[in-house]
Amino acid sequence: MNIQNVYILEDRGILYINGVDAKEFLQNIISNDIYKVNEDNSCFASLLSPQGKFLFAFIIAKHKSGYFIDCEKSQTEGLFKQLSIYKLRSKVEIMNLSNEFVVAAFNREKFLKFEGSKDVPGNTVKYREDSILLDPRNKNLGARLIINLEKLYLSLKKLELKDSPVDEYYQLSHELGIPQKNMNELQNKLFGIECNFDELNGIDFKKGCYVGQENTARIKLKNKLSKRLLPIEVIEGELNQDDLIYNGDFQVGKVLIGNEYPFALIKYLDDTFNQENEFKSKNARLKIKIPSWIN
Repeated sequence: MNIQNVYILEDRGILYINGVDAKEFLQNIISNDIYKVNEDNSCFASLLSPQGKFLFAFIIAKHKSGYFIDCEKSQTEGLFKQLSIYKLRSKVEIMNLSNEFVVAAFNREKFLKFEGSKDVPGNTVKYREDSILLDPRNKNLGARLIINLEKLYLSLKKLELKDSPVDEYYQLSHELGIPQKNMNELQNKLFGIECNFDELNGIDFKKGCYVGQENTARIKLKNKLSKRLLPIEVIEGELNQDDLIYNGDFQVGKVLIGNEYPFALIKYLDDTFNQENEFKSKNARLKIKIPSWIN
């Protein structure tokens, strides 16, 4: 990621949660601790099913008296509806601002040139009234600017950032092993902790109860995490969603996201799994990588 490049993430949506009960409302349902989020820090979190299965993933940043929820645009409508279900009598306002605000990603080195910035995932600074945060999942993903669409290009010009092909950003994300596209394909197919949200700073095991907390904690405490969502590199052929993955005659996983940035749920602790091996599916030869940040 070049220091002058910026990537306009038009496939990201923005919800805004405001109201006197906003903090308590989020604290009771998300996998991370909302009390970590302030003017200087943002966080990554998820909303799970009561069984602990993945539903939605998002970044939370403080904005005025409420919170921005930065999620994949294809998940925005579903997340809005789910949050509205949990709202009940809470004094909370939920708004979809996806047509007004946009997310732009740029280089970590550029972020560290801002006054007061720190090389810590989630560190947040202000550019005028807008939040710029070092990605809370992994700082190698760079920084994110959440800004009103009307101000976007003037601000990018003043910051001396050059609009660049967004595929470069998502290729980096895939190489790092962090899924961001077609996340709806994962819904209810694996546990949130199998998405590596622990290592991506998205689960707080010290906070109180939240939706899906019981099974998430049980898997962690009893060391029963035997499968993980891992990136796939296609060597030859065609890979499709739901394809089974084999090491010889042994099945080691299943493709869950089969687009240009594929991911599969892999039995990475299986005796037959070795990431140096070449694997196969019905119509492809492929490699599976365990990201360096996974413990």
